[in-house]
Amino acid sequence: MATISIEQAQTQARALLDTRIESVTALVKVRQRVADLKEQLAEAEKDDKRAYVRATKDGWTAEQLKKLGLENSAAGRRRNARRSTPSDITQQPSPDDSPGAES
Repeated sequence: MATISIEQAQTQARALLDTRIESVTALVKVRQRVADLKEQLAEAEKDDKRAYVRATKDGWTAEQLKKLGLENSAAGRRRNARRSTPSDITQQPSPDDSPGAES
């Protein structure tokens, strides 16, 4: 029977763990990048809103800005959110609601 040294087993185990640690490290870095970019996007959207409000205060109308391709992006998001949640869904009667059903 072959003898296995503790040092050799530890070295092999560390080699296996190192590859696993590398993949987790890469995942953490990517997740952090995503979080950073989301934060940058949120800040950019705030800046966009401020700039749009400033343009309207300087005399530009919403229609003029829209003709220039500068529609209010916040308003567009609100409209899309409303479209995605249908408020006019009619409820179908359940079988218990049919005529002749006992209560």
